[in-house]
Amino acid sequence: MIDDPFSDLLKTNKRKENISKLNDDLAYEILSVVEEIPAGRVATYGQIAKLIGREKNSRLVARVLSHAENYGKFPCHRVVNHMGRLAPGWTEQEWLLKGEGVTLKENGCVDLKKYLWEC
Repeated sequence: MIDDPFSDLLKTNKRKENISKLNDDLAYEILSVVEEIPAGRVATYGQIAKLIGREKNSRLVARVLSHAENYGKFPCHRVVNHMGRLAPGWTEQEWLLKGEGVTLKENGCVDLKKYLWEC
């Protein structure tokens, strides 16, 4: 048998394809939940993680949402942290929420008692 110097590379590429497929599947699972959040309501990263059976992975949800534009158009502006805080550095999130009737408290956070999505 001839030693193929590219066999390890092919195995590595196949593994990357499998990981990519898993990542895409996970992203679409997260984004399908985000799609269900009604206008005028918000969900937390942790709430979404719990809905997909990964309740300890709220940071993973946040990471996927930061790349959501790679998968299509989703209402990611309706997702906030557990305190109602908006995503840092995303100035449009505030006016998108306000456009749906969501008001912010004096500290700039969403009032979760008032606007949290009851799913």
